[in-house]
Amino acid sequence: MTDGRKTRCFETDLQFCPDCGTVLPNPNKKDQNVACARCNFKIPISAFDGIEIHSTLTVNKPLGKASSTLTSEDAAGPTVDRTCSKCGHEGMTYSTRQTRSADEGQTVFFGCPNCKNQEIEYS
Repeated sequence: MTDGRKTRCFETDLQFCPDCGTVLPNPNKKDQNVACARCNFKIPISAFDGIEIHSTLTVNKPLGKASSTLTSEDAAGPTVDRTCSKCGHEGMTYSTRQTRSADEGQTVFFGCPNCKNQEIEYS
């Protein structure tokens, strides 16, 4: 355009900045304009009159408490050189599980085949 006005890069609804495509913040009644945090595009708050904003919060159900006793599945696992802290038995079985988010280390469960004591190590 030759009249000095900037051309818009995007055809969007009121949720996105037409200059850079960034999500615009929700309108605030105390401000006169809604401004893009990235490129400083501004739109009058009156443009949002009559628009309803709905949101939904979804919370996952807890999986339940972890068992502190050794299961037969854990007892049948491979053996590692580790001394049981409860009975002193040499050699414990182990299994690994991803109990935290994927970008964190796995949890190692050690089980004593003698007294069924279970120890947990977070790596």
